Amino acid sequence: MKYRYLGNSGLKITELVYGNWLTHGSQVEKDTALECIKAALDAGITSFDTADVYANGEAERILGKGLKGLRREGLEVFTKVYWPVGEKGPNDVGLSRKHIMEGIDGSLRRLKMDYVDVYQAHRYDTETPLEETMNAFADVVHSGKALYIGVSEWSADQIRAGVAYARDLGIQLISSQPQYNMLWRVIEPWVQPTCEELGVTQICWSPIAQGVLTGKYLPGQRPPKGSRATDEHGGASTIKSYLRDDVITRVQKLRPIADEVGLSLAQLAVAWVLQNPNVSAAIIGASRPEQITENVGASGAVIPPELMAKIDEVLGDAVVRDPMKTIERAPKVRPA
Repeated sequence: MKYRYLGNSGLKITELVYGNWLTHGSQVEKDTALECIKAALDAGITSFDTADVYANGEAERILGKGLKGLRREGLEVFTKVYWPVGEKGPNDVGLSRKHIMEGIDGSLRRLKMDYVDVYQAHRYDTETPLEETMNAFADVVHSGKALYIGVSEWSADQIRAGVAYARDLGIQLISSQPQYNMLWRVIEPWVQPTCEELGVTQICWSPIAQGVLTGKYLPGQRPPKGSRATDEHGGASTIKSYLRDDVITRVQKLRPIADEVGLSLAQLAVAWVLQNPNVSAAIIGASRPEQITENVGASGAVIPPELMAKIDEVLGDAVVRDPMKTIERAPKVRPA
């Protein structure tokens, strides 16, 4: 497993990060989740991503249990704050000082850890002054409860403002966590160049488009049993936008490219993300340990430039590139 620096910092993370969104505490049973964590560790993954909102805290608890007893210095653990958690009262959401300070304590209790390596703003809070948010993050870092901060799905302008505040406060904003894959490239025009300028790098979620880029979904056929498209706990709704016949037909045409470089379609998708500029890592999830075993085959894989161009040609207008999507899909107000 290869390591890469995260942002303009000295922190190294594995280029594949194990994440437990939509799985631990919801889509898969606890024993299977623990087996997936062990499989990730056995594959050489030492970087793990979670969030307080995942299964309303249960995902953090399971991750903490799976990592219990391991040398903390040998792990890189990331979590996030913003979405409604706990009792979901009026202050159990957002990036106010109150929610951030209570949020980090809750996450550390569930993870059973003294600190996280990166504490991330899960979305931008339009109802809290950025100065308040960044001052709270600075206090979290200065208290030793987090080492660095990051953001998820922030626009280029929001990242620029956040980095400026962070520098003034003596802390490091080093990462951005956007959705990024062969089919969803909205960060390329604005977010990636801005981050490269500012010393921020990407930890990309959904590198296989929530399973669509594995090729297991076929045009005109029902989704396979047990797949995310059949998960009524949230997976089916998140994958819906990808499950169009024109998209999955084009995905099937990627098979010869994958064969040429000796990769599965899933490995090709992950390797594609890792090969793009300003990317430190791709987050892989799993509902079964063998999925991790397959995906780690992408680490260190190289796709020649002519095949990168061929991928663009095959996918054509199925690719979403509009940079305004980052802004359009962001919460305009805090969710209730």
